[in-house]
Amino acid sequence: MLSRKPWTRDELILAMNLYCKLPFGQLHHGNSLIIEVARKLGRTSSSLSMKLCNLASLDPYHQARGIKGLRGASRADRAVWEEFTGDWERFGIASEEGLQRLLGQTEGEEPVKEPARNRAAHQPAIKLPAIQPSGPTETLVTAKARLGQHFFRQSVLASYNSRCCLTGNPIPALLVASHILPWGRHPEHRLNPRNGLCLAHTQDVAFDRGLITFDEDLRLVLSPRLREFLPNEALARNFLSYEGKQIEMPDKFLPGADFMEKHRQEVFLPG
Repeated sequence: MLSRKPWTRDELILAMNLYCKLPFGQLHHGNSLIIEVARKLGRTSSSLSMKLCNLASLDPYHQARGIKGLRGASRADRAVWEEFTGDWERFGIASEEGLQRLLGQTEGEEPVKEPARNRAAHQPAIKLPAIQPSGPTETLVTAKARLGQHFFRQSVLASYNSRCCLTGNPIPALLVASHILPWGRHPEHRLNPRNGLCLAHTQDVAFDRGLITFDEDLRLVLSPRLREFLPNEALARNFLSYEGKQIEMPDKFLPGADFMEKHRQEVFLPG
């Protein structure tokens, strides 16, 4: 039997990674990834599952909805939660690197085990320039960027249970972890799941180009620039039919109201 032992800071950082990237309903001890990570850490899957539920109790979004998770979050749990959510760029990459090292994977492999029909295609979550690294330093930067991409994509898709929050599209290969604030202009928020929406590709491009946005109640707003092309069957099907519809709320990481306000001000095309 595995003996009870204190959680180290590094282990808690890995647990935070799993909390972010697993759907809320999959934090149980029977989850195959939880079983594997727990084994590598020399712990039981029940112990790791309980730790994830302790972390869930610290999530302000769950607290606001009256979801308490498991009581018993430690001072160390709280400290790591504050560190991680205070610097998503640093800890998103570091935790992803640590998890892949623990599992014996190389950069770019898929650590979250999902049913085959739900398994996401290996596509970037962040729209990076297609630049090939030309030296050791650039190679390292590119590798870390891809770790960050992977963490952000998995976190956002997990929050929305791998469905477009507007259309309900459930095909992972057609889904994008879309940034609310542009990746290039707001690097401090590029890996923050609250700066993400799970959108189907067509809706993601329109959101990225300012042709659509969402109001204070997270209801779809169409730009006059898009309306210039109406009437059009494809636009009616992909956008007009959803106008005024509220997004399907995530299980974790509600979109930041301040992020969405900036999108309306800085990205959305008013006319």
